[in-house]
Amino acid sequence: MSHTEEPIYRTSPARFGKLIAILVGIMVVGGVIFFMNYDYWNSYLPTAGKIQEGLGSHATTEAGSVQATGKTIEVDLSFMESPDFKVYAFNALSGDTKNPEIHANVGDKIEFHVKNAGKSFHAFAVTDSTTGPGPAIDGTTVGTADNPMKPGASGDATFVPTKAGEYFYICAVPGHRELGMEGKIEVAPASGGAAAPSGATVTATGNKVEFSVSFVMSDDFKTYAFNALSGPNSNPAITVKSGDTVTIHVKNTSKSFHAFGVVVDPDNPSDVLWNSAVGTPDNPLKPNGGGDVTFVAGAPGTYHYICTVPGHAQLGMDGKFIVQ
Repeated sequence: MSHTEEPIYRTSPARFGKLIAILVGIMVVGGVIFFMNYDYWNSYLPTAGKIQEGLGSHATTEAGSVQATGKTIEVDLSFMESPDFKVYAFNALSGDTKNPEIHANVGDKIEFHVKNAGKSFHAFAVTDSTTGPGPAIDGTTVGTADNPMKPGASGDATFVPTKAGEYFYICAVPGHRELGMEGKIEVAPASGGAAAPSGATVTATGNKVEFSVSFVMSDDFKTYAFNALSGPNSNPAITVKSGDTVTIHVKNTSKSFHAFGVVVDPDNPSDVLWNSAVGTPDNPLKPNGGGDVTFVAGAPGTYHYICTVPGHAQLGMDGKFIVQ
């Protein structure tokens, strides 16, 4: 006598369909919640990510204290975004007031008054890094990527530069700087003269001036200079007015490779100001090569025009660039 077992049904097609519907519903609701708060999730960077990106705070690169000038520069900044969230900026999405350039001297106190006038989450910081969200200079942050400023929030930060050079004020939330939230801070040496008005761009004077310089070297490659190895024509001082449109004609009449640029510190040839470079250390001017560059002179101060190939300024290719 044979015995046939009846199949045991663990569920039914109807119950299975209900289960799938419930799972799909949970995923849809979860997706809606995620995308409604996308800016918040996007503003958070885990600890491992911070280490990889090099975030955090650091002091200014120059050790020691700096003598305060007693000058305070007040700067008002507002975060804002376009309605489609494709353009991010400070103060305005376009025009002269967008991401205003700030000019100061070593020892000046720059007071930032920051407001989040956008609809997203943001964080303010000053950095000397040319890319990415940091690291921030100590004392210059309002909010962080982990704890950003909510829409409508505001705060203050202070930056006292201890070294001349180019700095940046940015949104420290990863990705926002690349979308447009970046402004320049140009810091001249303490003895470089008065700074331009706080938060304002330099107004072009309409005056156009031209200068010619040439790289020259001694036969034994021990002396480097511009125009002449010695005498009054060696490394001639260039004097212009703030806002002048300056054209430099550069010629490499030496037997080596060189590159031109205006900087605040000849010991830091990578920080070229005002897009004044002709050639770069990676792509220098070859012997008998040349080029021209035109730029608007920035804040009053004493700067340097140099060969930006490392070591060449110290060998003598260093002339004064004076902005009155």
